[in-house]
Formats: sequence, structure tokens, C-alpha cells
Amino acid sequence: MVGKTVSHYKILEKLGQGGMGVVYKAEDTRLDRPVALKFLPPHLTCNPEAKQRFIHEAKAASALQHNSICTVHDIDDTPEGELFIVMDYYEGETLQHRIEQGSLKITEAVDLALQVAQGLSEAHKRGIIHRDIKPANILVTRSGVVKILDFGLAKLSGRTMLTRSGSTLGTAAYMSPEQARGDVVDHRTDIWALGVVLYEMIAGQRPFRSDHEQALVYLIMNEEPESLLKICPEATGLAQIVSQALVKNPADRYQSMERFREDLVSVAGGLRPLKAGVRLASVKLAVLPLVNLTGNPEQEYLSDGLTQEMIARLGRIDPQSLSVIARTSVMRYKKTDTPIDQIGRELQVDYVLEGSV
Repeated sequence: MVGKTVSHYKILEKLGQGGMGVVYKAEDTRLDRPVALKFLPPHLTCNPEAKQRFIHEAKAASALQHNSICTVHDIDDTPEGELFIVMDYYEGETLQHRIEQGSLKITEAVDLALQVAQGLSEAHKRGIIHRDIKPANILVTRSGVVKILDFGLAKLSGRTMLTRSGSTLGTAAYMSPEQARGDVVDHRTDIWALGVVLYEMIAGQRPFRSDHEQALVYLIMNEEPESLLKICPEATGLAQIVSQALVKNPADRYQSMERFREDLVSVAGGLRPLKAGVRLASVKLAVLPLVNLTGNPEQEYLSDGLTQEMIARLGRIDPQSLSVIARTSVMRYKKTDTPIDQIGRELQVDYVLEGSV
């Protein structure tokens, strides 16, 4: 591939390879600038699911414009049908390579974690969950700027999830307990993963370690990691932040990436984290399936879609103070005559919202 010209991109050198892509440095001959081209591996070009995930990555990343997120310019294919994504090219190294050289200084770890949190906070506001945050997907440029890479497993609000029954997506060592179980996940799975990355930057090792994936998953779901303070006694504030991010139950974790970021800002300023360990009183709300009053069964998808969108949007307003029950829990009440007060008791919520289309 090196030396070949694809469209108006002259491929200069191979930068790296992973399970879902091969990345090359190339020259944009029209604009005289370096770019990175990510190709779907040849053995996956005939795999419809792999191609869908590759296109999904381009759409997810291109929807985000943030200094901490790798910029995607285009997606195209070669005359032979090979898909490729055109991205900005950055001089630097992955965070994984940086950690392999030894643990980071606290100030550097906080700075990098802050940048990642800022990028993910923007993604979450747009309804995009990365689901594969790990050091290998975090590039640090020569000037110390973070670029979040690889949105191939991202979940977009309102879109079909790219997964198979009985399988999980992501890298096991950085999976949240709910992701490891194969549950439907939300933005809090990225909070867990960033907590693992922050721990690893300070300790030089991951909080959960095993040579066998099944054993690793067991540890993630059932065991507590060694306290960061035992490894790095001076990381008092960071230990609190990591502990809050790595709570097994997502309801007890940081409820937004913005809260995580605020605590990192506090520690960076020499203050103690304010959000870690603090749970605000949360109002619980259930949105019942909207009733289709059109008389046309074919319009059922519209009322179901609006129900899901309402749940998603209300859930993003302030997750720390407003908890919205998942769609799967309320759908059993569709087309039932169960009294509202009984539904409230069964779901253990403070409010029930009903409506029609």
C-alpha cells in the first residue's frame, strides 16, 4: 500500500494496525498537507457488519468538533472497494506507549485526564458514547494535546446498537461491570473507563489484572481494586476521584462526565474533589409508552420512537438529580390498564409521565 495513490492521497508510511483498521500517513496532494488514512482490513471488506461499524465510526467522529477529538474529514473507497476514513494527522504517541515507559507524574496525568473528560463530555452532550476508551485510543501530540481516537464502537442516541446477541463490545480491561455483562450501557460506562485509565496513568498498572479474560471480567464485576493511595500516597484527591469513577453500580458512580471533570479541575487547583462521594437526592421518573391515537397500527413505530427519544432527552438534563427509568422497564406497561399509582409503586419512582400521539 505504501507508495500507492488513492484518490488524491499519496500513501507515505504505515502508522499502525488494529483489529478494525490499518492506519497510514498520507499526503493530500490537493491541499499539500499530511493526513491519516484508516483502511478497513482486507479480510473484513466483505463483512457487512464490519463495514457498517466502519461507516458508523466515521459518522460518530465527524459529528463532533472538539479540540480533544480526532477530526474526521471524509470517508471513501478505492476502485477495489476498500473503505477508508480520512482524518487529521498528528505527530505524537498513544497514551499506551507513554504508560509503557512508566507511570506519569500526577500533574501530567490530571492534565491528560482533563482533556479526555472535556472531549467525552462534548460527545455525551451530543448523545454519543465512545464505549472503548483506553490508552491505545488516546493520542498525545508532541505539544501535549489529547486526541481521542477510534469511535468504531460508539453508540449514537436513537441509532441501532452495533452488537450481537450474547457478545460484548470494547476492550475487557477497561469495560464497566454493566458492559462486561452485556447490558445496555449509557455514558457512565465511559466514566468507568476513564477512571481505569487515570488509575493506570498514576499506578503504572491497571486496577484489574488477569491473564484470562473470564477471570478479568469476574474481578471487574465482583472485586475492589487495590487502593491508589497504597501505590501513590501523594495522590489523595485523585484516589477519591478514581474510587468514585470505579463504583460497580452506575447509579452510585459520577453521573456525568462534567462532574468528573469538575473534580479534576479542583485537584489541578490544589483543592479537594467536591463531587466524589457525594450523592445528590435524585428524583425518579418513569415515561410510559406514548399511546397511538391515530387508529393506524402502522404509526406504532412513531409513538415508540417518541417515547424512546423523550426518555433519552430527559435522562440527559441532569442525571445527578433526575433519574429516568429505562425503556425496557416501562414497555411492559404498554397497552395495559394498570393504574398509575400501582405502576409508580412497582417501578419505585416519584413521578409517572403518560401521554399520547
